[in-house]
Amino acid sequence: MVKDIAGNQIDSDELNAADPIDFRKIYNATMTVLFKVAFKVVNDHEVAEDLVHDSYIKASEKEMVFPTMNDATYWLIRVVKNASLNYVKRKGRERKAYQKALYEDHRVQTSGETDLLRAETIKKAQEALNQLPENLREVLILREYADLNYKEIGKTLGITEGNVKVRVFRAREALAKLIGEDDVYLS
Repeated sequence: MVKDIAGNQIDSDELNAADPIDFRKIYNATMTVLFKVAFKVVNDHEVAEDLVHDSYIKASEKEMVFPTMNDATYWLIRVVKNASLNYVKRKGRERKAYQKALYEDHRVQTSGETDLLRAETIKKAQEALNQLPENLREVLILREYADLNYKEIGKTLGITEGNVKVRVFRAREALAKLIGEDDVYLS
C-alpha cells in the first residue's frame, strides 16, 4: 500500500481523473489541501472553492493519468496555485482599471469660451499688477507667485513681517479696484 501526502492509504495503481471512482479518490484525498492553498492566495472562501473545483474539472477534461496520489496532489496544487495567482493579478488589474475609469471621468473639460475668458482675465490681472507701485507689486508677486510666507518675504525685502502683511493687503485692495471684482472671471 502507498500513502498520499495526507497519510491516507491508497492503491499503487495509476489514477485516471476521468474515471469517476479514481476522481472521487483524488477529490477526497486532495480537497482540503487544495482549498487551503487557494484560500491563502485569494483570501475568499467562495473564490477558493471555485478555483479548486476548476482544477478538478481541468484534470478530468484532460483525462489526466497520475502514477500515484502524490503526483495527482502535486499537479493539482500547481494548477490551483497558478489559478489563484492569476485570479489575484486579474482582480488587481480590474481594480486599477476601475479606479482609472472612475477618476478619469472627473477631468474638467473647458470650452473655447471658458479658455478665452480665462486668458482675458489673466491679461487684465497682469496689466493691473504692472500698474501697482513697485513696493506693493513685489510683495504680491512674492506672496502669490513665489508662494513665500510673510516672514520669508520680510527677510527677502529687508522689512518687518507686519509691514509685509500691510503691503500685501494694500496690494490686493488696489488690484481689486483696478480690475473691478465683477469683471474678473476665474475658475
